[in-house]
Amino acid sequence: MPTPFRRYVQVGRVALINYGPDEGKLAVIVDVIDANRVLVDGPTTDVRRQSLTTKRIALTDIVVSIPHGAGQKAVKKAYIAADVDGQWSKTAWAKKRAARAKKANLGDFERFQVLLARKKNSAIVNAKTQQLAKAAQKK
Repeated sequence: MPTPFRRYVQVGRVALINYGPDEGKLAVIVDVIDANRVLVDGPTTDVRRQSLTTKRIALTDIVVSIPHGAGQKAVKKAYIAADVDGQWSKTAWAKKRAARAKKANLGDFERFQVLLARKKNSAIVNAKTQQLAKAAQKK
């Protein structure tokens, strides 16, 4: 039976940094140092080449074809050729993060508008539900 796990710590795997000053940025794993540390580089996301513990990254499904220990120019070329930013923006994970960031940046009036829109939508749904319930009782 094949294992359902597909996100391995491997050279070329794109990872999302989830802790520290580069939190929220994408980086490519360039080298695996040991069982707990990897060397990452973010050529277009301003993540400098550095060693990170695997606890501080989240692996994505995106893999870039680069050789073991590739230089910054090779990583950047492969990153752009694979359109990693485009692939990432299409994922549900990225869309969820963008929606959360957008919600966090709402002002008072925008939050009020959202409240009114939710109330209006809820009223429409409840009215339709009651209408369908009455129709079901008549039968």
